[in-house]
This record gives sequence, structure tokens and C-alpha cells, in this order.
Amino acid sequence: MPELETLRLDKWLWAARFFKTRKLATEAISGGKVHLNEQRVKPGKEVKVGAMLSISKDNYRWDITIIAISGQRRSAKEAVLLYQESAESLAKREQQIIQNREQRELFDFSGRDHKPNKKERRLIHRFKQG
Repeated sequence: MPELETLRLDKWLWAARFFKTRKLATEAISGGKVHLNEQRVKPGKEVKVGAMLSISKDNYRWDITIIAISGQRRSAKEAVLLYQESAESLAKREQQIIQNREQRELFDFSGRDHKPNKKERRLIHRFKQG
């Protein structure tokens, strides 16, 4: 496979597995969630090796540098080789993941509150009526 020099931004984001589809990548770029070299761009913008991307997705943020161009979607292990994330970005995102996990555990109400099933509703009606 010959090495590409440039590639559309939406296609690169899809190939690097930041988005499941090119349409989702296009919507994110158009919505201002992706910045190339600290500027808002269009989905068809050509990206090159060395370009800096800032990607916001699901309340997380990646600050990466493109180190390879690939137009084909590969495995996650190979997709990671397409970019290099800055140390600050990685540390901040890992801290945010830990915080979110702690909040979920702290405010986890699943199992305690549930919608009553048919039998429980009958018991509630019997209790209320007499």
C-alpha cells in the first residue's frame, strides 16, 4: 500500500477510529468539535503528517499530532499508530475518566429504584385500597 501524503480530515478521523462512521466525523467537524492547528475547519480539509488536532467527544478531549496517514480503517492497535497524544492531554483525560467512574459509583441508584412489576403493583393497589 503506497503511503498517502494528504487525506480528508473526516476520512482520517474515521480511519483512526475516533468516530464509527465518516458521517459522525463530518458532523463533529462541522459542529466545531474538531480543530486543526487550533482553527475550525471543514470536513474536506486535507491533513498532513505533523498536523495538530484537537478533538472533543463525549466530554473528553484529545490533543494529538498526526504521525501517519491511512485511508483504510484498521484494527484499534494499528489505528493508535496513526497519531501521538500529548502527555498533558492523556493525563487530563485519564483523570477525568477516574472522576466519572467515582461519580457513577457514588450516585449509582440502579437496583434500588425500579419500576414495580405487575405483582408489586397489585400489592400497592391492595395496600392503598384497604
